[in-house]
Amino acid sequence: MIDWMKWTLPTAGFFSAVVAMLAAMTVWERLSPNSPRRGVLPLVTTRGDRLFMGLLGSAYIHLLWIGLSEAPVIYVLPIAAVFLILTLRFA
Repeated sequence: MIDWMKWTLPTAGFFSAVVAMLAAMTVWERLSPNSPRRGVLPLVTTRGDRLFMGLLGSAYIHLLWIGLSEAPVIYVLPIAAVFLILTLRFA
């Protein structure tokens, strides 16, 4: 039998959090439609754009941590969370 991927509790938690964020953003957009705005970056973005950029940046932060550090990945979670929050607020 081929064992492609091991689903661990942290992996399931990560994907559950992403699904929960997407569901919350969908409900928020239905209740309060937003208009695109310009933030710190020279881009006009919506909430969904900022969420995507924040999640992508958080993933890159985790990959850099895994590639450059021997420390457990759990230590980088606060850094990635702050990056996500700042991206959602100011990008």
